[in-house]
Amino acid sequence: MNTPNHTAHAAKADTVPVSLGDRSYDVRIGSGLLQAAAGHIQPLLKRPFVLIVTDATVAALHLEPLTRALNDADIKTLPIVLPAGEATKSFAHLEDLLSQLIDAGVERTDMIIALGGGVIGDLAGFAAAILRRGVDFIQIPTTLLAQVDSSVGGKTAIDMAQGKNLVGAFHQPRLVLADIDVLATLDKRELRAGYAEVVKYGLIDDPEFFAWLETNGAQLLDGDTDTRIQAVRRSIAAKARVVAADEREGGQRALLNLGHTFGHALETAAGYSGDLLHGEAVAAGMGIAFDVSVHLGFCPADDAERAKAHLRASGLPAGITDLEKSNRLKVPDADDLIRLMGQDKKVSGGKITFILARGIGQSFIAPDIDMEKVAQVLSNKEAA
Repeated sequence: MNTPNHTAHAAKADTVPVSLGDRSYDVRIGSGLLQAAAGHIQPLLKRPFVLIVTDATVAALHLEPLTRALNDADIKTLPIVLPAGEATKSFAHLEDLLSQLIDAGVERTDMIIALGGGVIGDLAGFAAAILRRGVDFIQIPTTLLAQVDSSVGGKTAIDMAQGKNLVGAFHQPRLVLADIDVLATLDKRELRAGYAEVVKYGLIDDPEFFAWLETNGAQLLDGDTDTRIQAVRRSIAAKARVVAADEREGGQRALLNLGHTFGHALETAAGYSGDLLHGEAVAAGMGIAFDVSVHLGFCPADDAERAKAHLRASGLPAGITDLEKSNRLKVPDADDLIRLMGQDKKVSGGKITFILARGIGQSFIAPDIDMEKVAQVLSNKEAA
């Protein structure tokens, strides 16, 4: 476990604005933000009371410092601790959470804090969106994946047996606090899974960032605080620009789903189990997307190999063969994967919209792709 360097960063927070008119908010990135949370949160409260939704794993690590910081500022806290894991993003746990929030006397003007990774952020955000027709909430993401992706942009959801994130709402947070220090408590696998979403931003439209990651990604994974802050800030800034231009994914925001159409199908096949983390599925999905792009003649093979080489060098799968070699998942055949992809939220007119690439940093929306050629790549596992 790495020891955070508070001396250099405790008093400093970088701010990335998410510009959405009267729904605008800041993402604040830095070291020591959990201990300084009261100063950031207090101006947003109508009364000195917050509900903190978290999971058992995060609660053991980060709940006490947050509640202490808030209590010291005379802000009353009521924690709600849920089970850890993707299976918590379900109707059953949503109903349980809503019941606890209602029993706690949550008013429409109160504030809910989502303290955790993407599962807690998605679930607590969805609960906030529908409770009393909308309660404010704050994201305090505790994983790299949540910091750079799911905590920003207002997408909240739960999973269904048929697919991931199929029931949800757009509900923007009032504030996001991304404390780099909490990343030191992640195990290596969880950290690498989050790194897949960082790589995604370079592959979408920022080849310079991708090249920077090729040089500096190992330092990020090894615990260098400055490198982590830079990568998180740059990733969030990229997402904030896209969200501000296309809040409800009517157009270009779909680019943020590079790797996700394939990845979500893989997660569904895995039964949302710990055998396959979301970031691992996205990494494999990005590798498949590049292979499909090569097979369709959009992308040079060298760029696809470069993208996959960096994913593998970072300890991530870059395709179906990698997943099967790791014994993480027995991947379904091509027809079954395509059937699962048919539940993707980008399906329009019965056709799957893919995010493909013309090269590193040159992703594009591909709405009408020959599915037989996609099936050929999925069937040829060595090329996927």
